[in-house]
Amino acid sequence: MRGTWLEDLLLLTSTLVLLQLHLVLTASYDGPWYDYSAYTECKSHPEAPLYNGGVLVDQSGRIPLSYQKTETGIYSPAFVLYNLTATTRYSFSCWVRVKGTASGLLRATLSAERSTVYCIGTVLAKSGCWSFLKGGFVLDSSSRSSVLYFQNMDENMTEISVASASLQPFSVEQWSMHQQQSITTKRKRSVTVHVSDKQAGNQISGASVSIQQSSIEFPFGSAIANTILGNKQYQEWFTERFNAAVFENELKWYATEPEPGKLNYKLADEMLEFVASNQILARGHNIFWEDPTYTPAWVRNLTGDDLRAAVKSRIRSLLTRYKGQFVHWDVSNEMLHFDFYERRLGSDASMEFFRTAQQSDPLARLFMNEFNVVETCSDPKSTVDSYMSRLKQLKNGGAILEGIGLEGHFSRPNIPLMRAVLDKLAALELPIWLTEIDISKNVGQQKQAKYLEEVLREGFSYPSVSGIMLWTALHSNGCYQMCLTDQEFKNLPAGDVVDKLLQEWRTNEGGLTDEHGQYSFSGFLGEYKVKVTVVDENKSTETTLFLSRGDETKHVSVQL
Repeated sequence: MRGTWLEDLLLLTSTLVLLQLHLVLTASYDGPWYDYSAYTECKSHPEAPLYNGGVLVDQSGRIPLSYQKTETGIYSPAFVLYNLTATTRYSFSCWVRVKGTASGLLRATLSAERSTVYCIGTVLAKSGCWSFLKGGFVLDSSSRSSVLYFQNMDENMTEISVASASLQPFSVEQWSMHQQQSITTKRKRSVTVHVSDKQAGNQISGASVSIQQSSIEFPFGSAIANTILGNKQYQEWFTERFNAAVFENELKWYATEPEPGKLNYKLADEMLEFVASNQILARGHNIFWEDPTYTPAWVRNLTGDDLRAAVKSRIRSLLTRYKGQFVHWDVSNEMLHFDFYERRLGSDASMEFFRTAQQSDPLARLFMNEFNVVETCSDPKSTVDSYMSRLKQLKNGGAILEGIGLEGHFSRPNIPLMRAVLDKLAALELPIWLTEIDISKNVGQQKQAKYLEEVLREGFSYPSVSGIMLWTALHSNGCYQMCLTDQEFKNLPAGDVVDKLLQEWRTNEGGLTDEHGQYSFSGFLGEYKVKVTVVDENKSTETTLFLSRGDETKHVSVQL
């Protein structure tokens, strides 16, 4: 049924506001927009190249292909690239097929003048169909002549075919504009406040409107350790900034059951009480850790039915105790790199972990959690295709797996590669969380801050990323790799970056209603306090507003 004239007017206003925001973002931009396309299936024919090939296309409109002899002595398809510039973000993609083996894990490598970017993208390619590789790179310094070539990471003799290749450069400014556009459309929403007289219903122009955001919807937090207990200064510093937390070690099996049957949840209980009392969302980390180094010593000595009984008891004890209190659980941590339990209990052990966890706490989302997926593509154990293959294997086996956890322990981040990996994972249509973000201490505090800002901006702006956790729990001797503050809670450079971004990603503003009694703004998703004052008539009122995701403008009526 057709709406009233007022509903039609509000819908038109919503459309115009969204159009105006888009025009503001794009008015001064004449370059290509980033293409988030990614393909996870192997196809009989390759799709057309992204960006029509980008800068790989020569004057004749073709993409010239040569051959490069690799370190193994095998000749590989290659592209000779000229005049690559420093700081430019290069997005690379192509379709590949192998012959001579059923499948092969292929790596795209860039050899530049002054340095070699060892990996700019990977794909698990198959024989008989085409697989999509997507990656990217940023150079330290300009290179007049470079070679982009392909290698089989297991060094088998393989014939590699490449089609529909594309290399698209983006300036720093262009990349930032793409991020801002994504933030505006995915992390914010347009709002119009309508102010009228309560008695006569007349619109009030010139009313003062104050918009103060009291909480943000996007989960942004950090790891904490038991060092936060009883430390009021640490607690205040944490709650002023973060709305999410994860326990660094206090829920791990070696911490809660150091000896068989002797359960100790005291520290975890106290930390959860602190988190819950401050309305902070909590992730559960972790039920199992596949690395035997961090498996309790007494568990390492178990086999067969004794080990099966122990792991089932662990899941049920932990998740029954904290049922409904942790929004996520990392079920089996770092299972791409380690396989302690599957080697002892069989290949279906992990699927059983997920099934038992889901039965014990049906409300919690169950995650895989892994390192070196977005940090690099040089690790053959944790490529993006390896992650997707393992995830699909678990789901096909009956595991209810509802989230993708990417740790994010970076040295120097490769942001175009990070985005390309996210593009592929996003095709699975599951929530993606950056779960343990930090920057290696080896780069120094100033570069830690610089690189952290790059990673956080990319993560926050990426549409399918649903939350970000830092790995910055503070101890008397510092942090795992990166601290935000010193022991006196004075910000280090990385802490300044976090505070700057938290301020940037929050909406606080105000102004006067127009001749129609309206005040419009674009606000980050979350909860607001809206105060309206008519000074001449000595009238004021306050209301709360929760801004959730939506394409249409949110309309709020305030009467005085």
